[in-house]
Amino acid sequence: MERVPQEAGAAEAQQARRAVAGKARRMVIGGGVLVVVALLAYWLGTSGGNGEGAAPRASATPTPSATLTVPDVFKRVGPSVVVIQAGKSLGTGVIAADDGTILTAHHVVKGTKDVNLTFADGTKAKAVVASSNPELDVATLKPAKLPEIVVPATLGGAVAVGAPVVAIGNPLGLTYSVSTGVVSGLNRSADRSTEEGDLSGLIQFDASVNPGSSGGPLLDTRGLVIGIVVSIADPGGDEAFAGIAFAVPIGVALGGTEGDGPPGDGPEI
Repeated sequence: MERVPQEAGAAEAQQARRAVAGKARRMVIGGGVLVVVALLAYWLGTSGGNGEGAAPRASATPTPSATLTVPDVFKRVGPSVVVIQAGKSLGTGVIAADDGTILTAHHVVKGTKDVNLTFADGTKAKAVVASSNPELDVATLKPAKLPEIVVPATLGGAVAVGAPVVAIGNPLGLTYSVSTGVVSGLNRSADRSTEEGDLSGLIQFDASVNPGSSGGPLLDTRGLVIGIVVSIADPGGDEAFAGIAFAVPIGVALGGTEGDGPPGDGPEI
């Protein structure tokens, strides 16, 4: 029987140990690479890098898409609001189109051709009445001069009882005043002179307005013009705000249909 020399056996054993050690090293290195790859993938997936190329992830609590704070509403719509001085009458208007056309209340400019505007940036201009609808108490004005940057408001929006609203206007000459409240009722009516006839289909709201506010925008929390302020309820006969105000719905102001509703006496403001 042939015997294997001891030296050869020792050499083979040493070679086997080296092979096992090399394999172990390769496994450690391979495992380290996998850990690095996994960490890199996690880092990129959680935008730990610069975010470029990272896939968007859904939010657990979606943010409301359009609701604004009152300061944000004013910041958005304030540049669209205009101070109107028509003879002895003070009122408010809102830029309603890119060409600078201004929407206001008819009674603010009624009976005078001397209409003066002051825009939010301080620009002053004369204006002429482009159209008027006494039955709906709305009118449009065409300025002779426009500010360097014209910022028209966005018109339109749904109205619901209890919904929050914002009014911007010039009550008692306090220009660019902001007040807040809610829609108190819909399809209200307000008495006027026999010659003009009563207003109907109005939005009732409780944001504070006073003489000088007429023609100003009534806004929802998205900054959309939902109405044009026209009058207040005045049980004391002193033209002071009593918590009830009225606005012509913007759809009506733009030529839509009227509605009917219970009475709500009040002077034009």
